[in-house]
Amino acid sequence: MNPLAPSRVTRSVIGVLVGAFFAIPLLATLLYTVRMPDGTYSLARWAGLFDPGMAATLKPIWTGLGNSLLLAIITVAIVLLILAPTMILVNLRFPKLRPAFEFAALLPISIPAIVLVVGLAPIYLQIGRTLGTGAWTLAFAYGITVLPFAYRSIQASIDAVDMRTLAEAARSLGADWPTVVLKVLAPNLRQGLLAASLISVAVVLGEFTIASLLNRQVFQTAMVVVQKQDGYLPAIFTLLALLFCFVLLLVIGRAARGTRKARS
Repeated sequence: MNPLAPSRVTRSVIGVLVGAFFAIPLLATLLYTVRMPDGTYSLARWAGLFDPGMAATLKPIWTGLGNSLLLAIITVAIVLLILAPTMILVNLRFPKLRPAFEFAALLPISIPAIVLVVGLAPIYLQIGRTLGTGAWTLAFAYGITVLPFAYRSIQASIDAVDMRTLAEAARSLGADWPTVVLKVLAPNLRQGLLAASLISVAVVLGEFTIASLLNRQVFQTAMVVVQKQDGYLPAIFTLLALLFCFVLLLVIGRAARGTRKARS
């Protein structure tokens, strides 16, 4: 038994405090949405999501949510199809470039979103002229925003796997590089790839500054618009977005456990 390990009581107290830190704001938000002006509790506001009379009020949120989900898909594709293969290539073939690549990947986390927008504005002016001003073009900016978080998630899995041995073994058996990456390395990096995907989805669903300053309608900007008409709807959709991310987290955890069992 480790003498430095905290006791069961200490672990329980820490667990309760951390749980309360996250649970109390969520519970308060839920109570805010179900408490009526007369002091009673009702799910009428939640049922209003399916009321045809609320269609006009909810339209900006549904449009913004659709744009955000599309952006999440494109951003995840950027992470899985561009960032992950590049990291594998750097670790296998160009290990001396890893410090510089890591610095470049982690740099966006130290730059405020407002500064990123100032730098991206001239670029998006040209993007708007060439590709249009659709909300999907924000995926280029979001790919930069999620880069530090996705990089650390994937790199942790890369450090836990002897990729060089796996790649050399697969190549010696006649596999080409696409096969090595997709069928040998990717399954061993599944946990990191799934975690990077979840973080990308969470960042895209919660991002406001870049979309607002570049005049794109996404989930967060739509909730600000709807809040001026109904202050309860943004709280309801915030809880639903958190529930969606929580379900994704459970799916990723289950997939990661399945991967460990398969290795065992």
